[in-house]
Amino acid sequence: MHFWTARREVEKRVSKLVETRKKTLILHGTKTTKDLNQVLIEISYILKENCVRYTKNYPDITPFENGGETSLEFFSLKTDCSIFIFGSHAKKRKNNLVNRRTYDHQIYDLVEVGVENFKSMKGFKYDKKLSPRVGSKPFIAFIGEDFESVLELKHLKEVLVDLLRGEVVENLNLAGIDHAYICTATSANTVFFTHFPRMELVEVGPSMDFEVRRHLLPNESLRKEAMKIASDKPKKKVKNVGGDPLKGKISKIHVPDQQIGEMSLPDKSKGVKRERREAKRNNESAKKILKILNDKHYLTFKFMFKTQPKDATLFSLEDTVYHSC
Repeated sequence: MHFWTARREVEKRVSKLVETRKKTLILHGTKTTKDLNQVLIEISYILKENCVRYTKNYPDITPFENGGETSLEFFSLKTDCSIFIFGSHAKKRKNNLVNRRTYDHQIYDLVEVGVENFKSMKGFKYDKKLSPRVGSKPFIAFIGEDFESVLELKHLKEVLVDLLRGEVVENLNLAGIDHAYICTATSANTVFFTHFPRMELVEVGPSMDFEVRRHLLPNESLRKEAMKIASDKPKKKVKNVGGDPLKGKISKIHVPDQQIGEMSLPDKSKGVKRERREAKRNNESAKKILKILNDKHYLTFKFMFKTQPKDATLFSLEDTVYHSC
């Protein structure tokens, strides 16, 4: 890979004050069930182009244990994904889903839920014309006061909004909202999740119940760092223009090599005329001297100069001619 191409790729993945749209990575644990595999497939279908799904099983990933997050941080750096969904199945935790967010490729928080009463999208019959369009924004509704009073559900709400909201926009066309996600808190640790394609609320799936299990909140210092908000809109970068605290705006100007020898000069330049006159005068003086020498005359010149600040000016000239014997 070229140096500048690699540098641009690294700059894309560093933490930014104004983040771009978040990508999600879906992973499978050591063991999964048929229903859990279908849940992961349909989540990747909902997220579409902003999702990366690995079908290989990864037994060394244990998000809640010390050292088990190393592989996740590696995948975060490799795929540039800030949200993870890890599916696994065990005797103590059946149909387990772990939702994990990262900041600067480090673990930010974790939420673990169990999937119950799953209904696939294939089990719902509806007019396919009502299917959500690619790029449309969803409507997300959280029903139940437990989402504001229970810490675990409040945390789960933040994770689901981050996962499902898509790209952050400043303006929204209400006509473009063609599907909705409905999350209902039936108890302090159970959430009923439903997906509707239009505001008439025709259910299309997937539909499932989340039983909240373990969760890990971010530490306060990391939370403050991740919650920074840009004071102003980022200025558009101008090419080859920089700033200096003392000199102000500094720019680079790229000038091509100048071929001075091939440049055409004007024929009627004053400087050229003056040079020609001086050259002509010198040639005439040299010819006169050569003519006198050829005639075998010897000249004796007596010069008297009037001194001036910078040069000497000829004042008088007296000559005596001696004929050769």
